This record gives sequence, structure tokens and C-alpha cells, in this order.
Amino acid sequence: MIHDEMETTMPATSLDQLSINTIRMLSVDAIQKANSGHPGLPMGAAVMAYTLWTRHLKHNPSNPHWADRDRFVLSAGHGSMLLYSLLHLTGYDLPLDQIRQFRQWDSMTPGHPESHMTPGVEVTTGPLGQGFANAVGMAIAERFLAERFNTDQHRIVDHYIYTIVGDGCLEEGVSAEAASYAGTQGLSKLIALYDDNEITIEGDTDVTFREDVGARFRAYGWNVLGPVDGNDVDAVDNAIKAAKAQSEKPTLIICTTVIGYGSPNKAGTHGVHGSPLGPDEVKLTKQNLGWPLEPEFHIPAEALANFRQAVEKGTAAEKMWAEAVAAYRAVAPAKVAEFERMMAGTLPAGWDSGVPVFKPEDPAVATRVAGGKVLNGLFKYLPDLVGGSADLAPSTNTWLESSGRFGWDKGGHNLQYGVREHAMGALALGMAHHGGVIPYTATFLTFADYMRTPIRLAALSHQRVVFVFTHDSIGLGEDGPTHQPVEHLATLRAIPHVHVIRPADANETAEAWRQALLYTDGPTVIVLSRQNLPTIDSSTMAPASNLAKGAYVLQDSVDGKPDVILLATGSEVELAVKSAAKLAEGGVKARIVSMPCWELFDAQDAAYRASVLLPGVPKVSIEAGISQGWHKYVGDNGAVIALDRFGASAPAKIAFEKLGFSVDNVVATARRVSGK
Repeated sequence: MIHDEMETTMPATSLDQLSINTIRMLSVDAIQKANSGHPGLPMGAAVMAYTLWTRHLKHNPSNPHWADRDRFVLSAGHGSMLLYSLLHLTGYDLPLDQIRQFRQWDSMTPGHPESHMTPGVEVTTGPLGQGFANAVGMAIAERFLAERFNTDQHRIVDHYIYTIVGDGCLEEGVSAEAASYAGTQGLSKLIALYDDNEITIEGDTDVTFREDVGARFRAYGWNVLGPVDGNDVDAVDNAIKAAKAQSEKPTLIICTTVIGYGSPNKAGTHGVHGSPLGPDEVKLTKQNLGWPLEPEFHIPAEALANFRQAVEKGTAAEKMWAEAVAAYRAVAPAKVAEFERMMAGTLPAGWDSGVPVFKPEDPAVATRVAGGKVLNGLFKYLPDLVGGSADLAPSTNTWLESSGRFGWDKGGHNLQYGVREHAMGALALGMAHHGGVIPYTATFLTFADYMRTPIRLAALSHQRVVFVFTHDSIGLGEDGPTHQPVEHLATLRAIPHVHVIRPADANETAEAWRQALLYTDGPTVIVLSRQNLPTIDSSTMAPASNLAKGAYVLQDSVDGKPDVILLATGSEVELAVKSAAKLAEGGVKARIVSMPCWELFDAQDAAYRASVLLPGVPKVSIEAGISQGWHKYVGDNGAVIALDRFGASAPAKIAFEKLGFSVDNVVATARRVSGK
């Protein structure tokens, strides 16, 4: 209802053309002033962006975080000035001074859109294809929340996800995976406008990209419209209306455009893709479009008034929605309160009440199995959890047993991503950007390589996503080095703002999940074992709750004055415990430090860190991964027991023994560094 009332059927007018050229020239001036940027896309895509933003997009510039707004994702993030121009012109808190500071230090207009920096930017985009996949994730969240909260009488979740994609987005493999998933699920609230300008950085797409994109998307199960003239407001308008008129499939609107439209000498060429027009061509372009040469950053009053109607329209639309929410609250206050809490991203009272406590007398259990029990315990009190695995739920133990399948069972929380790790991470990040859910993913640690980009983008954009990785080491055994992760812990730890947690037992696994859900400033990676591990006895050793500090003294020497400190993570903590006992038999006093999360430990104050690591005491680190990074903890007088080579196909016990992860090797190394 709100969407219908916002739409117009006005034909294109001279005011439309003036407004479109305002987008073009504001973008051109900003890029030229910066002497850096991509003018071609804003100039070529201005018509379809203008049509979408003025005739269809349900948004309120006065409140960029309104829960039921439409979401807009500029997947082709290199064309960021298109988005910044729209945000400024429609009334978001993005002053003209910030447009003038495009791509400059500490501005709100970075080279590619960043969601945490600029009001109205929904998603951090740049790596091509990722934004498109994020938009699919947003459509997942929209449907999930609509199924959970809407009734026949009350619809408080009802919005579209729009994205502008380019040739580069559709060439990247992640878009293929994401599009396939979206088509399979029939995510009809997703509408993608394809900026089909037939140009990439190196030249015409005819060189590298000749496929029939429409046929490909039809095969995925999409509703494909066009090609339509991307310079025809009415044609684009009618295509968007047609997309919204059906409710069975996501829609791809193929818009034929001219990159750098308006530039006499560079339009339609790759020369306008990633370089400023240059002062002479800017002048010629302005003359060609009937635009005043001075001043720079000229915004005609009539065009600005046209764009700023978005504020009044958006305020009215949000007011209408608020009234609908109030009516719903009158009959179902608890339901509306839950919706508001979930959209705010806060955890409910008692959210971790269902987390099991594991006992040392229980049979040894793989942390992947313990993780499944923890996840299902959390889900009893935390309906925000939505996620799944890349066709590996029986192995990763990440199936929510009391819920159904998303897309098949109404309100189902279990996402079956299929064998699509590239898309899985990006879809989960899109869900986090949308809000209202806490997304998680799961696959084997060695496949983190497929997911590095969305993990990095989740960190860059400060989004809470939980990435679960199982089969964490050579403990995988017979599957061999193709599936045995070696460098993966180090590569994940190298990404800023990511918490990488490798728990030592079932109770540390429970604490890992607690910390992941409490960390709202970035993603968490939880790394779990395939092999069974004993549950640490907290009556004789420190409790797992200490994981919150990243590293802690699990067991100390009797006098608290150790000869050597053994640092370990994950399954190697058990090895450290056994080695410490053997050292004690030989008169060597060892402190055992469980160090499941470097990032949490590094965030502690210097006094705490010193109390755990005891400067001057020799140290030995033990982890079944590459040695990179451990030297900063063990120092010059310590040793690192690591795996600076690939693994081997063999039973896990034999692989560990042959590759140096044995009590004998740890004891010998500890004796050497301690001089005992």
C-alpha cells in the first residue's frame, strides 16, 4: 500500500532531464576535483538511478535507519559518486562540502561506499559481485522477518531490495552463486538493474563477456525484463512496475546504457570508466548537455526541490508505517516488542539460558558436536539466529533442530546454501546489513579461502556475522592436505576487527558462541575440531568463562613460578596438559595457557597480559597451523611448535605424531628452552 501511493505515472519532463543532468554533473565535478574516480557509471546510469529513487524507492532521508525502508545497493561500488549525489540531493545528512571532499582524508565520501561512514549507504561495496550477493542476503532477511511478523491484518515488513549491477559484477563468480540461490528461493522482493554498457576497464565486453545474460538469469529462475533503453525514464519506470507486479521471482532489468553519457569524446569508451574526464572534456561535456560552465558543483534550485520531495514523501511513508505498527502493538504488544528488539540488534533477557554445561566425566566430544549443542541451546531463547552451511550440516552440526527450512517451511531459520561458499558468506553479510537477524554460516576451515572477501567486508563494515569453520587441522586425518587447513588461522587472524576463536573443549566452545554474540563491532570466526576432545575439569583447572579475556592460565605450577609456559589453542591444549604432566615428572614446572582468541587477549590491559605470559619466562606455543604470528607471544627465548608445511593423508593420531605434535616433542622443546 505504501509503495503504491509513492509511485507516480508522470511522463518524463524537462525537470526530469534537468535533475538527471544534475546527478551527472555533480558526479563529474566531484571526480574532477579529486582527480580520481569513475565518472562513466554515474553519467551512464543516472537515468535509471533517478527513476528508481524518485518514482519507486521507499526511503526517508530524515531517518536512514527506518526499519521498513527499501534497501538500495550499488553493487558496482566504483560508481560511488552516483550514490553520493543521490544521497545529497534527496536530503540525507551528506553536505555539499562532503561531496567536494570526494576521496579525501576523513571525508564521508570515500572512493567506494562504506556503510558505517555515510548516512544512507546500506552496504560497503567495491569488490565486484559482493554487493549483488549482499542484496540477495537482504532479500532473505526481508522474507524471513515478513514470515515471522506479518499477519493477514498487519504487515510491518514489506519492502524491496534494489541493486544496480554492472558487467563486472555479473562476471564475478560470486554473483552466479548468489543469483542461483535467489532464483531457487523465488526472492521476489529483489530487483536488480543491470547497467549494460558493454564496457570494462580493458575495453569492450565483446572481448571477454559475450554470454546471453538474460538467458543465464532465466535459467536461474529469474524474471528477466528488457533490454530497455536505460536513457528512457518511462521505459525504466515501466520495467520496475512490471517487476513489482509479480511475486514469484527475483527480477533482472537489463538496461542498455552508454558509459560516460554526455561526454563528446569519451562516451561509450573504456577511457571514461576509471579516470576523470579532464578539464577540457568536462567543459565540452557541460556544453554538450547545456550545463553552465560555472560554478562547479552547480545544483539548479528546481532540480534540488524535485529531489528534496523525498524528505516529505519519506516522512509520510514512515508515519503511515508507524501507525500500522501502533495498530499491531495494540493487539500483539509482545510480538511488536520482539520485532523492535530484533531490529535494534540487542539480545533478549536470558538469551544464553539454554547453553549446556559440559562435565569432565562426559565422553570426549568433538567441538563441532559441542558447537551444535550450544547453537541449539542458544536458539531456544534467541530467535534472531538464522543460518546454515554449504551443504555440510551433518558435518558442521549447525542445523537448528526445532526449526524448519527457510524457503520451504514458513518462518524456517535453517538456510540451505548449497555448495556455494563464495555466496554463503556474502549472503550472510547482506542479512546482517539488513538487520533483524544474527546470521551464521558453516563449512570446513580449508574453505575459508572461498569466504575471505565477505569476512573482510564484514570486518570493514563492523557487522556481526558468525562464521563457523569445522575440521580445523590435520586432525581431519585421511582426507589429506587438500582438506587439512594449515595457513588458514593465520590468514583469518590477519584481518582487522575479526575475532578468531579456536576453543579447546566443549565449554570453551560455549564461551566462544557467547563472545561471538556479544561482539557487535565485527564478525567472529569460531574454529572447531573434527576429532573428539576431553572436557577440561574446571574443579582442578580454570573455568572456560575466562575465554572472554582471550587467553588465561588454565593450570599453573604448584608455586606459581613456572620454568616454562606452554601456550596452546584448540585440540593442542590437551597435548599441552599431557606434556605439562610429563614435564612435572622430570622436575620441570610448567604453566599451561589456553589461548583461544588472540584478538581478545591483545585487547586486555598490559598488566593482565603480563600476569598470564610472565615476561622473562621461556615459552613454547603449540598449534597445528603455520608458525606465523606466534613469535610475538613466545619471544626470542621461546619456541614455536607449528606446521610450516602441508599435512598428509593418514589417520589423525598418526598425522599428529609424525608432524611433531606429540608429548615427546613438546617435552623436549620445553626442556631445551627452559634449560631444564
